[in-house]
Amino acid sequence: MASTLASPVMRIATWNVNSLKARLPRVEEWLEYAQPDVLCMQETKLADEQFPVMPFSALGYEVAFHGEGRWNGVAIASRVGIEDVVAGFSPHPEPEPVEARLMSATCGGVRVASLYVPNGRSIPSEHYDRKLEWLARVAGWVKEHHQPTDALVLCGDFNIAPEDRDVYDPKKFVGATHVSPPEREALAELCRFGLIDGFRQLYEDPRLFTWWDYRAGDFHSGRGMRIDLMLLTEPLAKQITWALVDRNMRKGPKDRPPSDHAPLFLDLDL
Repeated sequence: MASTLASPVMRIATWNVNSLKARLPRVEEWLEYAQPDVLCMQETKLADEQFPVMPFSALGYEVAFHGEGRWNGVAIASRVGIEDVVAGFSPHPEPEPVEARLMSATCGGVRVASLYVPNGRSIPSEHYDRKLEWLARVAGWVKEHHQPTDALVLCGDFNIAPEDRDVYDPKKFVGATHVSPPEREALAELCRFGLIDGFRQLYEDPRLFTWWDYRAGDFHSGRGMRIDLMLLTEPLAKQITWALVDRNMRKGPKDRPPSDHAPLFLDLDL
């Protein structure tokens, strides 16, 4: 399908839905009122044959998805066309099994990637080492397949708080993942390529979070982190007109529990 825009403004969003099976009604609700042109999802936790294509189609979205069942899973929903879909780092078979943590597609003339970076769990650990290895692979993939002048945006749960102002209390995170110098350096490597933190281009304030633990009333107490990011090349970053973390979707009744992440979106005047 040809990629076309009915409006010069393109709204691109990212949301770790923390199980699309559990959260589908909330995603449908959000799509109806937020009206993103493209939504990147992470932690869909569905095998490909289980993905709910029809509800998205009913709302006017084409979908591409890359899942493995109980864990991980990424997807892209677009109402401005979806072309050249690549699941993983390469359109060709990869030499070893790859977790469902990355997929990319061209939507409305913009190359969009949905990423779910490994958590890392603890320092030191094999999970932390694997996180750094995966981030290095992302940096290599970006440099090999893209140019800083491309219309490219990386959207997702990076599991990294870029700066101390992106966590509720830096003292609480000393020695923990998400804030360690090697993780932040991996993110800085992407920025040195030419990617810009789109949300921070508009808002400099601290404590503008996207994730809050379910436990101990962290959301209502404001104990969160900004770990969901949208990194754009400069040509796109110059077109940002508005950005929002939709905290309303982090709220919800017990019979329709929310994800522990809130959706983030940017508007681009193309």
